[in-house]
Amino acid sequence: MQQSDIIIKNGTILTMNRENTVIEDGLIHVKGDTISRVGSGGGVTIEAEKTIDAHGGLILPGLINGHTHAAMSLFRGLADDLPLMDWLNNYIFPAERRIDADFVFTGTLLACAEMIMSGTTTFCDMYLFEKEAARAARKAQMRCLVGEVLYDFPSPNYGSVEKGLEYTESLIKKWQNDPLVSVAVEPHSLFTCSPDLLISANEMALRYEVPMVIHVAETLNEVEEVKEKYGKPPVEYLYSLGLLDSHLIADHCVHVSEQDIKKMAKNGTRVIHNPESNMKLASGIAPVTELITRGVTVGLGTDGCASNNNLDIFTEMDMTAKLHKIQTMDPTVLDSVTVLRMATIEGAKALGMEDITGSLETGKKADIIILDVDKPHLTPMYNPYSHIVYAARGNDVSHSIINGQPVMEDRKLLTLDIEEIMERAREKAIKVREWVS
Repeated sequence: MQQSDIIIKNGTILTMNRENTVIEDGLIHVKGDTISRVGSGGGVTIEAEKTIDAHGGLILPGLINGHTHAAMSLFRGLADDLPLMDWLNNYIFPAERRIDADFVFTGTLLACAEMIMSGTTTFCDMYLFEKEAARAARKAQMRCLVGEVLYDFPSPNYGSVEKGLEYTESLIKKWQNDPLVSVAVEPHSLFTCSPDLLISANEMALRYEVPMVIHVAETLNEVEEVKEKYGKPPVEYLYSLGLLDSHLIADHCVHVSEQDIKKMAKNGTRVIHNPESNMKLASGIAPVTELITRGVTVGLGTDGCASNNNLDIFTEMDMTAKLHKIQTMDPTVLDSVTVLRMATIEGAKALGMEDITGSLETGKKADIIILDVDKPHLTPMYNPYSHIVYAARGNDVSHSIINGQPVMEDRKLLTLDIEEIMERAREKAIKVREWVS
């Protein structure tokens, strides 16, 4: 007789392992924070402190949101339908100069609630006051990679750019042994960071063996500005500074050339694709099929709620698959298996977490979600991958487990008081309206 802390039974398991193994009538044992067994439920006798019945649903790895600005959940719907530079310079940056630590803590709690309730178990964040973002994620018991955004201009959090690097270093040291919170070095972009800042940030990332995260080639305006300043397009400029490496996570990469893609593949640079944000801001369509064909690891992200306007990776998957079919005029590209892998194991690889999450395999951390398929829009089901990518939505997730701990059961959050968080968010919104009026 086997003993576990949690067993999950009576569902179809999509492991997302190398072979994309599917197990009908599946059974998962969780011991502590780790998956101790993945297999068939037939004839197995089990004792466990907790048993979760999937009721014929789909059991899959928790989804990975590879790029967001979580606290911007409090800017959701602010200044919509504007070009990126107008949106940033005339609305977002001015509002961000007024925010404080409690604003970020509240906004990140709201984002964590939304992500847990839509199946995301791991996210990568870039924002201000990231000490508070890390604290909020830890309270929600979410897995995350966070980093303080670094600019050439003064920050409302740390002040001068030198203090920004010190703040980042303190974050790395504080969270370096935490089971859920990891820290990255995160210069904002090539057009807001000097070469000296980029090089210093890179040196810190290498010294502490953590990722470096940066926005790259998001818009044509950015590409032109970087070329005008430095004589090279963004990816070539990164390469010239020695920053195009396997520890680099490049967000967006909309306007990259074939030569750029070859360089990125050769150097192991990872990419996070944010289709809905790129569409809303009319930034363009990233050449994802070419990136993947060349061997670049590509994960999915939502970006922040001010430019999306949600944190639902299910809708991001749906949009990814359809967008690139119409871009290439080929209905076979980015099939549902490929896209689900982008949201799970490939997303984990993009964040450097593939050894601990992203697939359901013995020895990995227990980051697991259950999808309730007993719904009209999910009936009948012929292909579970197609169902997840083209038909399911975040609110079809019934259970979420992160690091072996249930954080949502039957749509009820266990780690956060959602009513209290939403009330705090409404209070913050009153101030935001004053800031932009």
